[in-house]
Amino acid sequence: MSARIYQRPKNAMQSGKALLDQWVLEFQPAEAKKPDPLMGWAGSGDMKQQLQLRFNSADEAKAYATRYGIDAEIHATPPRRLKIQAYADNFR
Repeated sequence: MSARIYQRPKNAMQSGKALLDQWVLEFQPAEAKKPDPLMGWAGSGDMKQQLQLRFNSADEAKAYATRYGIDAEIHATPPRRLKIQAYADNFR
């Protein structure tokens, strides 16, 4: 049973930064998804794919994973770089 721990990225379609400080623990899929014969929707018997645990820090998430014997890998968040630009720069 393996999982990944990451910090939620900012939505590109919105300017808000709510819930960006949370860390998420997601389980890796144990089996491939297959189409449902009746509806054609993708699905699998792996129920852990639907589980998403949220923590306040990466250390809390890692401690939870080690407590329950989950092999977790932490994906570091790249630093945010702001591109400071004025409206007048469009006309240079």
